[in-house]
Amino acid sequence: MSDGRRHEFTHGLYGWITHTDLSSTDPAATRAWCAEVIGWTFQPPLATPAGEYHLFAYSEAGGGGIRQTGPEEVPGSTPTVHVENTQAAYDAALAAGAQSVRSPTKIMEGVCTALVLAPGGVLIGFSGPTD
Repeated sequence: MSDGRRHEFTHGLYGWITHTDLSSTDPAATRAWCAEVIGWTFQPPLATPAGEYHLFAYSEAGGGGIRQTGPEEVPGSTPTVHVENTQAAYDAALAAGAQSVRSPTKIMEGVCTALVLAPGGVLIGFSGPTD
């Protein structure tokens, strides 16, 4: 997803849900609805192999993105927790009983994310710096 943008992490927000990933069967329609009804602001979409990713902000400390649902996925949302070290958070989650969904992956300059299923089947994301 790299297009030259670099995210700067805010140390005071570690442990907060600062990003929510929305999967939609019609991301452009979801984006338009969220802008009109909720008042979210959007950056220009990022091109990804799966289609456009629409980054939004609902505050100075939080936002997310809207993307196309995957072939075996139902529309929904995933909270992403701001962490100091994605690999360490991922490892701790697995050690505490979570199941891996996606190991730590660099998604853009300075950002590494991972996904786990917490006990009970809840999908949780981690996002932290890559360096």
